[in-house]
Amino acid sequence: MGKRRDSKGRILRTGESQKKNGRYVFQYTDFSGKRRCVYSSRLEKTDRYPEGALKKDKALREKEEEILFNKANGLFDFGGDLTVIELAERYVATRTNVKESTKAGYRTTLNFLRKEPFSQKRIDKVKQTEVKLWMIKLQQEDGRRYSSIRNIRSVLKPAFQMAVDDDLIRKNPFAFPLGQIIHDDTKKRIALTQEQEEQFLSFIHEHPHYSRYYEGVYILLNTGLRVSEFCGLTMADIDYKEHCIHVTGQLLRHSNMVLEFETPKTDAGTRDIPMTPEVEQCFRNLVKKRERMAVEPIVGGKAGFFYLDKCKRPVVALHWEHYFRGMIGAYNRSHTIPLPKFTPHNCRHTFSTKMSRMRMYPKDLQYIMGHSDYKVTMNTYTHLAFEDARRELKRVNDHKMIG
Repeated sequence: MGKRRDSKGRILRTGESQKKNGRYVFQYTDFSGKRRCVYSSRLEKTDRYPEGALKKDKALREKEEEILFNKANGLFDFGGDLTVIELAERYVATRTNVKESTKAGYRTTLNFLRKEPFSQKRIDKVKQTEVKLWMIKLQQEDGRRYSSIRNIRSVLKPAFQMAVDDDLIRKNPFAFPLGQIIHDDTKKRIALTQEQEEQFLSFIHEHPHYSRYYEGVYILLNTGLRVSEFCGLTMADIDYKEHCIHVTGQLLRHSNMVLEFETPKTDAGTRDIPMTPEVEQCFRNLVKKRERMAVEPIVGGKAGFFYLDKCKRPVVALHWEHYFRGMIGAYNRSHTIPLPKFTPHNCRHTFSTKMSRMRMYPKDLQYIMGHSDYKVTMNTYTHLAFEDARRELKRVNDHKMIG
C-alpha cells in the first residue's frame, strides 16, 4: 500500500488524516488512555487559510507538536480531563501524613462535593468568577455557614494549586480572599467575666448533680487546656513534684466510636502547663473520687483517665459539651441574669482573657495555650473590652502622677 497523502499530494504522518470537506485531523491517545482528536483547516503553518476558515486557528502540525511535546514532558492536555471532584480526591489521596481528625474533615468535604453539580465541571473550564458565584450561592441560597465554606475552600484551593504545579491548568481560580465575596457569619467566642466565672463555679460546686463535674470545669477555666487535651490526661500526666501538667496529645472519638489518643498537630501543642495549688487540689480530688477499676481502659498505651462514662470508657469532648449544656441550662433557670451560650472551648478563651487582664507576658501565655503563633493567642482567644481599656488607662495615668 502507498503512503497516505492529502489533497495536495503531501505525505500524512501517523495519526494524521484529511476529511472529505478538506479539514485535517490528528488522532492520539492521552495519558488516561482515551482517544482524542484535534482539527484544523490547514496542515502546515505556511498554508493559506481556506475561505471562511477561522484566521486564529493553528495549523494541525502546530497543534500536533504541542501535544507531542506535552506527552514527552509529562504534561496533560485538557486539564487531564479531570473534574473538580476527581481533582479533590486526588489531592486528598496525597495527604497521607495527617491526623485522623483531619482525614475525617476531608471525608466530610468530599461527601459534600460529590452531591454538588459544580464538582462535575472540568478543572480547565473552571473560572474564578464561577467559583465566586458558587460560593455566594452556597451561603445565600443553600444556607451554608462561612466556616463550612471555608473548610470546602481549604481542600479545593490547594487541590487546584496542585493542578497548577502539575501544569494541568495555568491559574488557580480559588486564589482570592474568601472574605471579599461572602459574609463572615462566624459567631465570636465569648469569655466569662470574673463575676460570671465565680458565680458559675459556685453554682456547680453546690449543685446536687453537677457538683461531680466541678473539678473538671475549674481545671478547664484555669489551665487553658483544650477539652480534648483534658480528656486525654491520665494520672501519670500530673506532676505533683514539679507542679505541672504534661500535655502530650488529645483524646478523640471518631464517627465509628473508636477512641484514639492523637499527638498534637504542632510542636507547640506538646508542653508542660504550670499548676496553681487550686488546680492541683482539683486533680487530687478527682483521684480520690475516681472509681477503682479491675481492668483499666487503655487508649494509645495510656491508662488512668480521670473521667469515665457509664460504659467505663474515657469521657471525650462531646460528653463535656453535653455536660456544659446541662449546667448552663440549670444555672440560667435559677438566676435572673443568665449566662451566655458557653461551651468547654470557651473556657480557653476565658483563661486567655483572664491572664491578659492580669498582664501575663504574651509569649508565656502563648506557650501555655499551646499556640504556634502568639497572634492567635492575642487576636482570637483574648477578649478585652472597654472596661479593660479604661482600667489600664487609669493605671497608666496613676503611675504618671506618682512619678
